[in-house]
Amino acid sequence: PNVNMGSLCFRNINALAPMVRVGTLPMRLLALDYGADIVYSEELIDIKMAQCQRVVNEVLETVDFVAPDERVMFRTCKKEKEHVVLQMGTADPDRALIVARLVENDVAAIDINMGCPKEYSTKGGMGAALLSNPDQIEAILRTLVNGVSKPVTCKIRILPTLEETVSLVKRIEGTGVSAIGVHGRLKDERPRHPVHCDVIKAVSQSVSIPVIANGGSLDLIKAHADFEEFRKATGASSVMVARAAMWNPSVFRSQGLLAVEEVMKEYLKYAVRYDNHAFNTKYCLCQILREKVESPLGKQLLSAQTNEEICEAYGLQEYYKKTQAELQTRRDAIQTNRGDPNHPVLDGDVTTMRVKFERREYPGEFSPKMFLLEWSRKENLEQPAYETIQRSQDRAFQSIVTMAGKKYRSTLWEKSKKFAEQAAAIVCLRVLGLPEGRVGEGHSGLVGKRKREEKRKDSPNEEDATVGCEARKRPLSENPAEPRASSGASTLPNGVTHKASAV
Repeated sequence: PNVNMGSLCFRNINALAPMVRVGTLPMRLLALDYGADIVYSEELIDIKMAQCQRVVNEVLETVDFVAPDERVMFRTCKKEKEHVVLQMGTADPDRALIVARLVENDVAAIDINMGCPKEYSTKGGMGAALLSNPDQIEAILRTLVNGVSKPVTCKIRILPTLEETVSLVKRIEGTGVSAIGVHGRLKDERPRHPVHCDVIKAVSQSVSIPVIANGGSLDLIKAHADFEEFRKATGASSVMVARAAMWNPSVFRSQGLLAVEEVMKEYLKYAVRYDNHAFNTKYCLCQILREKVESPLGKQLLSAQTNEEICEAYGLQEYYKKTQAELQTRRDAIQTNRGDPNHPVLDGDVTTMRVKFERREYPGEFSPKMFLLEWSRKENLEQPAYETIQRSQDRAFQSIVTMAGKKYRSTLWEKSKKFAEQAAAIVCLRVLGLPEGRVGEGHSGLVGKRKREEKRKDSPNEEDATVGCEARKRPLSENPAEPRASSGASTLPNGVTHKASAV
């Protein structure tokens, strides 16, 4: 099988386990600070993630995956890029692949949740529901292993018999995954039930890929030294912890646990720096406080409604003010550099801008694409080449135009291939400081001059105006001087239909 090991090692590591509402960016960064080798995101549902747009957040210096309702579903940053594993809830191989390709350049690995027993996960055939459908497990994992460049893993719970568990794990190994997480409890067992170290041990002995043991927070893992004991008890390659880290993330510190008051302050600093939602900040701090939630500090925390009010409870008012001032300075600097909200942003090797093609703003006879084509001819450059993709969830289009060896695209998705190409052309024209034919722009003479010259060669005595009249009768996309797009279809790395056209 095609095993995508990437650069992430799953042997002899300690990991922050995926935890709903807890595994957001501040907790992941704090766990890394304290010594975690790998950190998992909270379970992110494929349907919601597939609708997200990847947005480079220049102010926070993060990459955000933003839902249509503007909610940030997943936020990550450079500091965790080589360590963060996105855990996905899915029951559909194709949709899982769309999400994996959306995020693969921003994470270290992709993990599939096959162990969550909660109804919100199992009712859609996800989580622990997959344990009774090994064919679907294989289909999902094989699709991802063959479809993305990053390592693929999964996390399961044990089955009613040892034979069933070992059989399933061997089938999973055959898909080419890089590692498997095993929570040593049945899907109907809860944290109060003892973890079955013997079953994890049998699983570890039955496969050659790394096994990551999970489920030791109740009795076995209280401090960093206990990681090695749990590893030995389960015979596993590695260990992941959930609740022990939720209660005190400094459990990853080889130098020993820190006081929860200090840990909470460090967590809060990350929450403020990365603009974490106040309710999520509050929830995570309450998990660390635990029984102390009834203390004066706990009561002040519970009554707080914003990150600023939470900072007041912890005596971090000055840190809050300083951080907000720094973020505002960055906002102002970005705005100054831009001069307008359409300042270009470099995303890899592609220059991007937030541009939407509004047909009514381009009433003239020539489209932005035509302006760009004419400019390329005038400068004796290769014609602009357009590469268009279509995402499956809403059939929207996005196009990249390559001009003089450089790539340009809009960050927004369009309703048609033609509009997506026009938007890409606008980005290129604006970056190059060229006219685009927009309302109120004034006549550039660039296109008209060429048309007049061509017309004079054919009929030197005819009025130039007839060219304009004739062109005006045609729709934008059927401009006589614009060669028809030749389209081909293939599969792109981001998992969507690929169409290319010459102009």
